[in-house]
Amino acid sequence: MGINSGDTAWVLASSALVLLMTPGLAFFYGGMVRVKSVLNMLMMNFICLAIVGVLWVLYGYSLTFAPDAKGGLIGDLSNIGLKSTIDQVSTGYPDSAGNYPHAIPVLAFVMFQLMFAIITPALISGAIADRAKFWAWGLFVVLWATLVYFPVAHWVFAFDAVGPDGTTIVAHGGWIANKLGAYDFAGGTAVHINAGSAALALALVLGRRKGWPKERSRPHNVPFVLLGASLLWFGWFGFNAGSSLKADAIAANAFTTTMVATAAGVLGWLLVEQVRDGKPTTVGAASGAVAGLVAITPACAFVNGLGGIVVGIVAGVLCALAVGLKYRFGFDDSLDVVGVHLVGGLVGTLLVGFLATSTTGAGTRDGLLMGGGFDQLRRQAIAAGAVMAYSFVIAFVIGKLIAVTIGFRVSDEDEGAGVDTTEHAESGYELGAVTGVGSAYRPVPLSNEAVDA
Repeated sequence: MGINSGDTAWVLASSALVLLMTPGLAFFYGGMVRVKSVLNMLMMNFICLAIVGVLWVLYGYSLTFAPDAKGGLIGDLSNIGLKSTIDQVSTGYPDSAGNYPHAIPVLAFVMFQLMFAIITPALISGAIADRAKFWAWGLFVVLWATLVYFPVAHWVFAFDAVGPDGTTIVAHGGWIANKLGAYDFAGGTAVHINAGSAALALALVLGRRKGWPKERSRPHNVPFVLLGASLLWFGWFGFNAGSSLKADAIAANAFTTTMVATAAGVLGWLLVEQVRDGKPTTVGAASGAVAGLVAITPACAFVNGLGGIVVGIVAGVLCALAVGLKYRFGFDDSLDVVGVHLVGGLVGTLLVGFLATSTTGAGTRDGLLMGGGFDQLRRQAIAAGAVMAYSFVIAFVIGKLIAVTIGFRVSDEDEGAGVDTTEHAESGYELGAVTGVGSAYRPVPLSNEAVDA
């Protein structure tokens, strides 16, 4: 089968878009932390690019997409070190009829999926802002990616490969994609529920920040937050529409639903703020956009435009309400990873069971509200529950092991001084200005509020 240059160009461009999402996430999170933690948060995201990028080549891609080694749980090591990938052609994902009509270079697919593997652990970092040791976090990324992300991505994204006759299975894939038949087009389970569950586990392992919840820190740089959300929105078109692996009608539908669901997510979140607090906020608008993006991720190819609006507005409302759960249950999820990514991922994954329509061409089964009964909703619920439980348990165990060996949390003194200084010997901002003409210069400090943030 020859390579389709148009599809290849689309996948490579989408890969670059998804890569941009990790710096976008860094700015989104970085703007919401204290001024003395901003560099640490940016670095916790940036280091995922380095660590996961290396792991993916060494063994991550093989564990995720090589032929199944055991019961749909993990790939084998036949592609370790990207063996047998150069100059090879990938048929990508099958269409609704089980055919593989287009082909792209395997390495284009390898790079596209790498960007998913990078951003997923980065999402977790927001839950433990202001209080984690940097290299302990790096070790967690290595272990969690290896033990959780690679297997779960195999469950969800590794489809059975068929032979030239179009029917004979020549290599088996993951159990969620093939045996269960749950729909997850771009990662509601493998990325968002997976990361959100791990975020909850780490928030419990590291415990509360000093003074929380009586002392609630405000975002130190709201423009950063909106910039990060905008970069995420832009990059997410590659995340969702690129997951078609073809420049086709399914990609166009995924692009459309991603746009409208995000817009509806903004409106849903702001509506809650207006009713509950009396004012719509910029941070709320940015958070609503991310909630809409998260929820539409699994559903983007399986719902139509109206379905995308429903997904987005439901996610915006429910995620806005869910961020308050940490105060009710007492877990310090610093930047609301649980409220946005876990809840948003659950909303989107389950709504597929209600709103999926075979008319989009991406799937063959309809959701409950589209005349398909409860069957698809059952499949979606099992997939969501399995990923949530597995990720939470393994992340909790990894976090505890790191905490009792090398230590995961900084000391109270270091937390008070700020992890930018204690972990990186840097500060995000020069908290002074140079004044004076023709004489000795002297720093002029910013306001006490800025210094103490």
